[in-house]
Amino acid sequence: MNENNPNYQQPGFNRQQQSNLFNEAPPAVYGTFWERLGAVLIDGVILGVAGAVLNNIFGLGFSREVLYNADTGAIYAAYWKSNSVPLVIQWLYFALMESSAKQATLGKMALGLKVTGMNGQRISFLNATGRYFGKIISAIIVFIGFLMVLWDDKKQALHDKMAGTLVVKK
Repeated sequence: MNENNPNYQQPGFNRQQQSNLFNEAPPAVYGTFWERLGAVLIDGVILGVAGAVLNNIFGLGFSREVLYNADTGAIYAAYWKSNSVPLVIQWLYFALMESSAKQATLGKMALGLKVTGMNGQRISFLNATGRYFGKIISAIIVFIGFLMVLWDDKKQALHDKMAGTLVVKK
């Protein structure tokens, strides 16, 4: 038995076991309800400021003329325009950032959180889109979908379970 031989193994020593031992990922530490709430508040401020700026630049809100004329069609059109544009901006903000290499919105980055798939992998834009629109269902049921984070063992909200995602600490 030659110890300089690359195929030589010491008795009881398995190279495969050694490599698995050192390559296993540490267990995930999930983001708490309060950390996630803090991230949502930070994102809300960012999106609120951006929305106000865009509203002033592009005039997305209700104009005095529309309200004074009381033309029902014009009011509906202004309502649709003022609500659909922010929805698209929010969707793109969350879906693009959570599916990016950073895996987090600015609020999540500030609190050291990121969104992953169930195995820790980066999620796709489609998956992030499903997660975003799943938040509507989490909210519709009296916000219980969000409160699930408080008692779930993986700290998943309803929209996380629907999208197969986790919010973990970096």
